[in-house]
Order: sequence, then C-alpha cells, then structure tokens
Amino acid sequence: MPKAVRMADIAQKIGVSTVTVSKALADKDGVSDEIRAKIKETAQQMGYQQTSSTHKSRQGGTGNIGILVAARFVDAGSNSFYWELYEKVVSRLLGSDYYGILELLQEETEQGLVLPRVLQDNKIDGLVVIGQISDDYRRMLQEKMLVPTVFLDAYDSCGTGCSVISDGYYGMYAVTNYVLSMGHRDIHFVGTINATSSISDRYFGYCRAMTEHGIAVTPEMVLPDRDEHGDIRFSLPEKFPTAYVCNCDITAYKLIDQLKERGLSVPEDISIAGFDNYSVPYISAPDITTYAVDMAGMARACVDALLHQIHHKHTTAGMKIISGHLVVRSSVKNRSI
Repeated sequence: MPKAVRMADIAQKIGVSTVTVSKALADKDGVSDEIRAKIKETAQQMGYQQTSSTHKSRQGGTGNIGILVAARFVDAGSNSFYWELYEKVVSRLLGSDYYGILELLQEETEQGLVLPRVLQDNKIDGLVVIGQISDDYRRMLQEKMLVPTVFLDAYDSCGTGCSVISDGYYGMYAVTNYVLSMGHRDIHFVGTINATSSISDRYFGYCRAMTEHGIAVTPEMVLPDRDEHGDIRFSLPEKFPTAYVCNCDITAYKLIDQLKERGLSVPEDISIAGFDNYSVPYISAPDITTYAVDMAGMARACVDALLHQIHHKHTTAGMKIISGHLVVRSSVKNRSI
C-alpha cells in the first residue's frame, strides 16, 4: 500500500514551508495567488488527500490541537526555549495535517482551576501542555480528561497521564561528570530545586555524579535561581566555587553577567556549564558547555503519542524520555593541567 502524501512532502517538493502549504490548501491569507495555485496543483498531482476537512469531520473531529503554555514561561520572552519547543510541535502537527491553537495559561486561570478556553469551546481533538503547571491544575485536567492530553517537558510524581520529557537526570549527570573530569571538585548547582520537575531531575543527576566521586552535596552548594513567579534572579554568595553547573542555559548566561559585574571572568576565574543548548543571542558571553536537549525529538514523540491516543481511544498512557547529548565548549577550564 503506497504511503499517504503529507503536507510536508508537498512543501519539500515545491521548496516552501509546511505552514505555507497548510494555509494554501485551507485558502487562508498569507499566500500569494501564484504560490497557492502551484501548491494545489502539486498536491493534486501527488495524490494528496485533504483529511482535515473530510476524514476528520466524518469522525467528528476538528483537525485542531490545543497547545497550553503557562504565561509565566513566555511573558516578555522570559524563556524563549518554550517558544522554540512550541514551534516544533506546531510544525510536527502541520506535517500530520493538524493545526495547533496556542493558549497562554494566565496565573488567575491556573489558580482558579478554570478550564482553558480551547477546552471550553470544544474546538480541539487533543491537548498538549508545555512546561510545568500546578499540581492542582494538572489534576483537574486529568480528572476531567475532555480530550486526549500529553504533557511536554513536565510530569507529576504520580506518573499518571502521558508525558514526554528530556533526560534531565542523566543529562546533568553527564554535564557534572565532565566538569569533574576537568579537575574541579568544588562544584555548585544553580537552580531552584522544587520550582519544576525538570530542575529537580537535573539536581539529582548532579548529586549522583558528585556522590560517585565521594563529594557530599550540602545545602550551601545549591544557588536558587528564580522566585515564586518563575522569574530568574539570584543573589551571589561572598565565596565562590571553582565551577557552577546551571539548570538551564539562560540561567548560565545571566550568572556569567553577574560574575562579570564582580570582576570575574569565565572560564579563567570560574567555570560554567549549562543545560538545553539554547543560545541567548543578546548576551555577550563565552560559548558554554551544555547538554543539548533534542527538542525536535521531544516534539515528534509528543505529537505521535497524542495522535495515537486520538485514533486509539483506549491507549495506555505512559512517560517517554528523550535523550540528548553533551556539547563541550570553552566555558569550563581544565584544572588538571
């Protein structure tokens, strides 16, 4: 049986984005008449079946997927990592002939346990929740379970529902082991441990590496990096370690800036390692050693798991862990030589 033609196949043949193909086939604005005609002609030649308006509607579906992100993670560009992750999810959805509808979860909505608008309006076939939300809000969503749901880059301690996360535990274990291999022993962790499940995982990975090298981790070796609203800010101690491992790259870059204000340079005076492999272009700093999170792999696993739930109603939920890899750069000084 021949493989079904996807929007992504049409986009690759013409040399445009999948978003452009989606808009053209749906007769939406943002595409020139010439490109629209070319896309439709190519789609017909390739035997593309427009399932979003026919097949899905016969099954009672909408062809839409809700994407819920807590506003505190994206307000004022505070964490563009999630914007990039969101874009990869949308791209994967479009390649599967679904549209993503973004809703920012406001603090009052979360605290009041109010359902997202995309669920209230019954306009979606499934829901992707990106990033950490409160336990009460997550429990409310899971108890109601109005549509199949996947939690991306977060999970709960009960392990209920379907989650896709990066390998924060072994990722930070690898980062810390690398810093240790460079001759450092006085290594501190930067991150508010209980702020998110991702930070907790990374902290425990750091602890494992330190413990295996006979180094006991004390509370003084942890530098919190964010307040109750999720805003990244911290107060530097009077005495510094030889190295810091940070729960994310944004924290690492902000730490480098504060160290500069103290007259310290990286890696000459203090070594820094991060996590995510997410560059911050507006900050001038050395390239940091980090752990590259496979965002494309996470988005792919998330969308595939969600669509499987949509088409197979009694699918057993579970957690998927997507591994990344260590990226060695110039921010960690070798103290062994």
